Amino acid sequence: MIKKLKNYWALIKSLQTGLLLITGLAGYMSAKCPALNMYQLSALAGILFLTISGSTVLNMWYDRDIDLKMKRTCRRPLPSKKVEPAEALIVGLFLSIAGTIMAFSISFLFGLVIFAGLFFDVLIYTILLKRRSAWSIIVGGISGGMPVLAGRVLGLGSIDWIGILLAASILFWIPTHILTFNMKYIDDYNNAGVPTIASVYGFNINRKIIVLSSFLSAISLIISSFAIGVNVGPLRLIGTLAGGMIIFSVIALLKPSEKINSGLFKYASVLMLTTMLIFFLEGF
Repeated sequence: MIKKLKNYWALIKSLQTGLLLITGLAGYMSAKCPALNMYQLSALAGILFLTISGSTVLNMWYDRDIDLKMKRTCRRPLPSKKVEPAEALIVGLFLSIAGTIMAFSISFLFGLVIFAGLFFDVLIYTILLKRRSAWSIIVGGISGGMPVLAGRVLGLGSIDWIGILLAASILFWIPTHILTFNMKYIDDYNNAGVPTIASVYGFNINRKIIVLSSFLSAISLIISSFAIGVNVGPLRLIGTLAGGMIIFSVIALLKPSEKINSGLFKYASVLMLTTMLIFFLEGF
């Protein structure tokens, strides 16, 4: 039983799920409700965990054939046959449906945003575009922005321009995060027949897109911080880190190396995690 739970923990990509969950909680706290509703906050955490985990399991189920062709992913539970495909499909559907039903039971608009995240991630990105278009990652970014928007919608009861900007900051951040990763494992993606911007258009175009996405994400995060009313000290930290990502991406373009590329990948993750934790803590 413990072994099976470990395999499913690997299937949900706990680090990725955790980061997206934190963005959702940050979105809720950014609304700065008159009184913190711990019931809503707990329900949000549970719903996000269910739906993000469910969509990830479904993605892993659908991609098990290409995962088998890549050195980086061939040891995952499905391609290594540690988990049966039919079992993973049932679990992924159960988690996704349960989380979505819970979301709609709280609020139609909140449920709609949660469903949109699942729809764009599983159907549009993974099933329809990932194996066909190098630009699929942009659509994947839309799903990545849904948790933070869902959190803010739950806190406010409506969609506002700040929530959209928060979602956009993650939409723009995802290419910086993923395209650096694509370059490092380009042989894996080529072996699996998955088109990436790096393989289709070349590393130079890939790096230019990373610079653009880093700039747009950084600006979105800074404007969001002002609009939310983040205190001066944390605001300076966010601005410094965001500016650092822009500079880092430009260095990666002008003086490309695997070390700088890996460093930018990690830096972008630290920036997003730090910013979202600040938004979360500022809500208290």
